[in-house]
Amino acid sequence: MDCKMEWPEPIVRVQSLSERGLAAIPTRYIKPPADRPSLTAGKLDGSVNIPLIDFEPLLSPGAPAAAKAEVLAQVSEACRCWGFFQAVNHGVPPELMDEAREIWRQFFHQPMEVKQPYANSPKTYEGYGSRLGVEKGAVLDWSDYYFLHYLPCSLKDHNKWPALPSSLRGLIEEYSEQVVKFCGELMKILSTNLGLKENFLQDAFGGENIGACLRVNFYPKCPSPDMTLGLSPHSDPGGLTILLPDQHVAGLQVRRNGEWVTVKPAAHAFIVNIGDQIQILTNAIYKSVEHRVIVNSNKERVSLAYFYNPRSDLLIQPVKEVVTPENPALYPPMTFDEYRLYIRTKGPRGKSQLGESNKCED
Repeated sequence: MDCKMEWPEPIVRVQSLSERGLAAIPTRYIKPPADRPSLTAGKLDGSVNIPLIDFEPLLSPGAPAAAKAEVLAQVSEACRCWGFFQAVNHGVPPELMDEAREIWRQFFHQPMEVKQPYANSPKTYEGYGSRLGVEKGAVLDWSDYYFLHYLPCSLKDHNKWPALPSSLRGLIEEYSEQVVKFCGELMKILSTNLGLKENFLQDAFGGENIGACLRVNFYPKCPSPDMTLGLSPHSDPGGLTILLPDQHVAGLQVRRNGEWVTVKPAAHAFIVNIGDQIQILTNAIYKSVEHRVIVNSNKERVSLAYFYNPRSDLLIQPVKEVVTPENPALYPPMTFDEYRLYIRTKGPRGKSQLGESNKCED
């Protein structure tokens, strides 16, 4: 997959801007009025949240069949409408989740001379970054990030993972193994809910030869949180996303019925969302839904987004088992490499890559 080799303009670290104590953000980060977050309007009062699902019955061999069926039904409903849910009792140790989040917080608070050698480029995005998309003069988001590959093994290079803090590489290796295992269980659940063999979607992704990558998001304090966004509206281009949020600072917003719902993270929950590739494979039975991130004037925020993706050179299209004369295929065949090149070139732009604007209507 080819993309431009260099950024169109010099990179400015958002964290460095935040640490200067600016009274207002630079104009490069100010969104047009229609795109700015309303921090008081809409469903920001805590009355609505994405579904919370307890996975213990599905991951416990001795659980009653009725309890398993109830969880399957909850997952099906969430994937068909919300496109999002929170998962608790998912099998990943809570202490590992906390350690993974905090080791990355430590990374971002190291001196710039420690971080800068890992600076990324738009060719692969791997490493330490501060912008998405290569459009010159684009309005930027208020965030820094670190992107790395875990699978396939041919792309994983520990030398591209931070060497400091010294425990980071081993810890993230362990965390990655656990999250990928949970993704495999979710793929079985999604297949079963479609009435397909439990390995169906996994096989459509390439079997064991799939992609898994981590994007660590760092959202520094922002003096003008009503003027910008930490991450602009988008749906995720891959298959599944497993987000480890900051438990103490809300920021993720999901679009539903034309309004932005602020997700309230549950203790040691993962936020799971359907990506575009699952929407394509299921012919929009399961929905990938727009979401965005707001920022905070008083607190920084750290989150870890794991992306579970199909093999990059595999053609992805609606599977024949879900296509009927009444529900014809909605999407043309395309490899994931071809698909995500759009995102890497344009940056986050709603759901325009799918040719739609999905508001997750009831």
